[in-house]
Amino acid sequence: MSVRTGVAPVLSAALPVMLGYVTIGIPCGVMEAEVGLSPLMAFLLSASFYSGAGQFMMSSLALVGTPVLSMVASVSLVSTRQLLYSAALSPYLAGASRPLAALFAATVTDESFGVNLERFSADDSWNATKATAVNLMSMFSWALANALGAIVGPALAIPTAIMSFAMTSIFICLLACREWARRTVVCAVASALGVIVLKALGLGSIAVLLGALVGVVAGILLGPRSREGAGHDHE
Repeated sequence: MSVRTGVAPVLSAALPVMLGYVTIGIPCGVMEAEVGLSPLMAFLLSASFYSGAGQFMMSSLALVGTPVLSMVASVSLVSTRQLLYSAALSPYLAGASRPLAALFAATVTDESFGVNLERFSADDSWNATKATAVNLMSMFSWALANALGAIVGPALAIPTAIMSFAMTSIFICLLACREWARRTVVCAVASALGVIVLKALGLGSIAVLLGALVGVVAGILLGPRSREGAGHDHE
């Protein structure tokens, strides 16, 4: 009974991310197959490096013959956002053991960060163990989807534009599923406008990271989280 009670909320939190990772992991695996990765290599890369944006970028850069050092620099720059995620969630893991906290930090991604941050904020029973379980379940689905994409890749002809949009689509789904409070709208609009303006200025991939920071700053400037729409709270 207690096991079911513990597993149910974790699965409920992880399932949307897992299903989303299947839809974007397969195209990512297809691209990895195009650059010569076997299904096993795609699985191991996804389970160890575990960065959707980074893996899409590596494949795209490899396909156009980008030098290795340039690839490493570009992917490293885009992946610096992971430091922000770990820092933002660190207060919620203050009581966790070091091995558990390290495992959590090593497996957090954009999507699992959003899911866990919301759970930590709204559910007092949410803890480091449940949050890490969400990360690991999401990681396994991502790695498995990449391997599947590498298997079927040679038989598919998916346009590059569609594969590139696959990463964007999961963020749209996660955003649509959130409660549309004032802070959510402000952060989303500020981030979108930030990315558009920075892209127009020619900043390239870094525009995504900087645009996300614009949204974060907008949310901070808005003040404490609004309680509007929280059914049980009334002014």
